[in-house]
Order: sequence, then structure tokens, then C-alpha cells
Amino acid sequence: MGREIFTAEHEAFRDMVRSFIEKEIAPYHEQWEKDGIVSRDVWLAAGRQGLLGIEVPEEYGGGGIDDYRYYLIINEEFARAGVHGPGFSVHNDINGAYLLRLCDEEQKRRWLPGYCSGEIITAIAMTEPAAGSDLQGIKTTAIRDGDHYVLNGSKTFISNGILSDLVIVVAKTDPAAGARGVSLLVVERGMAGFERGRNLDKVGMHAQDTAELFFDNVRVPKENLLGEEGMGFIYLMQNLARERLSIGATALAGAETAFEQTLEYCKTREAFGRPIGKFQHNRFTLAEMKTEITVARAFTDQCVLKESEGELTAEEAAMLKYWNTELLKSVVDRCVQLHGGYGYMTEYPIAKAYQDVRIQTIFGGTTEIMKEIIGRSLGV
Repeated sequence: MGREIFTAEHEAFRDMVRSFIEKEIAPYHEQWEKDGIVSRDVWLAAGRQGLLGIEVPEEYGGGGIDDYRYYLIINEEFARAGVHGPGFSVHNDINGAYLLRLCDEEQKRRWLPGYCSGEIITAIAMTEPAAGSDLQGIKTTAIRDGDHYVLNGSKTFISNGILSDLVIVVAKTDPAAGARGVSLLVVERGMAGFERGRNLDKVGMHAQDTAELFFDNVRVPKENLLGEEGMGFIYLMQNLARERLSIGATALAGAETAFEQTLEYCKTREAFGRPIGKFQHNRFTLAEMKTEITVARAFTDQCVLKESEGELTAEEAAMLKYWNTELLKSVVDRCVQLHGGYGYMTEYPIAKAYQDVRIQTIFGGTTEIMKEIIGRSLGV
């Protein structure tokens, strides 16, 4: 079934992304998995190829194309190739939205050219050791002192945390004001008191650097306040829908890939004198997965179009994130089972997928939080 949401220009871009992965990522990804981090060179290569900052106006070094579908294509092709190392989606889909919408003119000129070239890698620091889903419960503070904010606290599970040059930090500028006291500050590499902890050892997605960050009396210039003071929680709520769309859409591409690989395996792997796909149980399992994926694709593309038109709601994004990430987890599990013992061998892509996909129902908002958002929208 063709996808009507893409034009010929989009498909040409997809071909370019595939070539980029084959040349700049696939030959090195296994080593990056061992290292627990990618080379900065791949970020610079992505910048030269025009894969970073596509939505950024040309005057700041970007592509000048206000079309989320280009980012979607990058995410889909990375998922299909099974390469999760370079954190381009965090940089493009998530952090780029904050920088584009909230930076003043001076900040745009300072940060966006490097953001687009790959010389400046970004991260966003929300999660804390004692505050994950409950963003209002963060303990990190940024207290105004003259022309600076004095930042104290810690963050964890931060994607791009080791490589990042700019970190959008969620902190309380008025700890007594609850959600109204949350602000966003941009912390730059090299600021005194800003330290990185461990590159965390994860179950999967080993090439993606995920770090602890520590802030000890970091003096952040007031010029590094992103948007207005006290508006941080609102900004987070406004941007989380897009983050969840990206996670959900990428998850579906991963599910499609796992299914396609397993379907081919079921056609060629023989047992009891015939391909295992000929056995009714296996055939029914494949039929179920194909149906579930096809239905999810229709809703996903509907949400993508709504995002491109600025009409995607938080509830729709939550439904997509919940459904597609749970679907990915379920599809991969069934695909491992269909592979039998080979599905547990890391030389098979499905085994690596089994490691990588587990986080999908946790980051960007857990399945339980997604259900809560949906439930509240129903008035119950």
C-alpha cells in the first residue's frame, strides 16, 4: 500500500538518507556499539549533507523547509537500518523545536549555525533521579543572582549527554511556584560547575550516549534563558506532542522492518520438510502482525499530516505513542519466537531489535502516562 503523505521530493530525500546511512553510519556502527558512543565526525557529515536543522531558516544555515515529514523520513530509515547511535532525532525533532520557537534573534545567531552544521550537538535535560514522569517534581534550581542564574542539581538518562555542546536544562527559577516556577536555561559546554557523569550502560541502543549531568553552582548568563521565565512547563507541554509523534512513528517503522525480516525468514526456513510459514499457527501470527501494522500505519500517517499542518493534539500524540510502541514491543517479541533459537543470537537483526526496542514504552512518557493523558481527555 502506497503512502500518499509523501511527494517525489520526499522520496528523493529518502534515497539520499539511505545512501548516507550506507556510507557514513553502517560501516562504523558496530564499533560505536562497543564504544558506547558515536564519532563526532558523523554529526559533521550529517551537517554537510543537510540532515540537521532542515526546518531552520536559510539565513541561520538551515534548510529553510518547514515540513516535519523530512525528519520523519530520517527517523524511519534509521529504524529500518537498525542504527540508533547518532541522536539526530533528539537534536532535530525535539531540541530544534525549542530553539526555533523560543530563541531570540541574538540566540539564533549564536547557536543555530553550529546546530545545523553539526558543530553544536544538543541535548535536553528533563529527567532527574527522583523525577521522571512527574516533571513538576524536579529538584534542580536556577536562582537569579544579578545577570546570572545559579544552577544546582542533577539530571539522568540524558540522550546525547556526553557529546552535547548545548543542553536545554529544565529547572525551577521559583521553587515555591510549582509548575509556574519552571524555566528553560541553555547550559554550554565548558561552563564552570557543569560536569558529566557516567555514559550509562544500557540494555540496548548501545551506540547512543546516555549520561548523567551535574550542575554545581553553574553561573548561567541571563542571556541563556530560553523563552520567558516561569513558562518552561508550558513550553514542555507544547512540545511533548511532537516528541511523542516522532517516537511513535519511528516505532512503527521498526515494527514494519522486524515483520518484513521475519516474513522472509518464514518463507525460507524449513522444518518438517516445508517452510515454517506454511504452518497454520505461524501463518496466523504473521497475518495478525500484518493487520495490526497496517491499521497503525493509517493512524500514524494521519497524525503526521496533522503535525505538518499544526493541528496534532496532545491526546492524539499520546494515543500514537502508546499504541505504536506497545505494538513494536509485541511484534518484535513474536518475531523472535518465529525465529526460534536463532532469534536469540545477536548475529540476527531481530535479536538486536529485541534489546533496542524495550525502552520505547518508557522514554518520552511511559505507556501509563499516555493512557492517563488519553483518559483525562475523555472527561473521566
